[in-house]
Amino acid sequence: MKTLVVVQARTGSRRLPDKVMMPLAGEPLLHRMIERVRGARTPFELAVATTTESADDGIRALCRRLDVECFSGHPTDLLERHYRAAVSAGADEVVKIPSDCPLIDPAVIDRVLGFHAERRGTLDYTSNLHPATYPDGNDVEVVPFGVLEEAHREAARPFEREHTTPFIWERPARYRTGNVAWETGLNYSMTHRWTIDYPEDYAFIKTIYDELWSPTGPPFPMGEILRLLESRPEIAKINAAYAGVNWYRNHARELTTVSPAEYRQIV
Repeated sequence: MKTLVVVQARTGSRRLPDKVMMPLAGEPLLHRMIERVRGARTPFELAVATTTESADDGIRALCRRLDVECFSGHPTDLLERHYRAAVSAGADEVVKIPSDCPLIDPAVIDRVLGFHAERRGTLDYTSNLHPATYPDGNDVEVVPFGVLEEAHREAARPFEREHTTPFIWERPARYRTGNVAWETGLNYSMTHRWTIDYPEDYAFIKTIYDELWSPTGPPFPMGEILRLLESRPEIAKINAAYAGVNWYRNHARELTTVSPAEYRQIV
């Protein structure tokens, strides 16, 4: 069983161009993101899926420096990009982790992968997003290759291609889905924004790294971030205006399995 973790990354973000190459603790954000993914203990192969555009040559160079496989594919069709990366690697299942999650906790990755492994053969899709409970920016999705192949072949709506997995989780009558909730019983998905789409997000994440990152220690865990925010509430206010904002809001009329309680419109 070959599990391929795919970190999707490009420099052409519409809201915050070049965000994956912004500096965090002396290295590009994508470098720090890869460090955290590699901190997970579950065996898997890792690949970065970027675009064929020349603007992403820096991503390819970074991957070479970090000895990470890099697949270059369609600029906006992420379903195509994930599928081709899986074919290239001969993967049996694909794990989707976006590159805008540089605070992702390796233990969360392990928990989702462990949940899926225990139920392998009985689930067509596993995530911690439907519904989400972890702080936003701990996104992990697992798809068996055969299911990903079906989605790649049949998905037609633009948002299904751009966001990779909606074709699957939007069809609960067809696909068996599993969700991993935060074991604390808390739901911080709408209140704690640890992902990056706006300059304020970068300022927040950079502050966290400035406070907690160590060149010699393992990736700082979620608990340390939460303790820092409890002691320094002004840090959380840096990007609080965007808490709960995610891509679902742009497709509210098309999505049938996502309720308005799972996203917030920007006012």
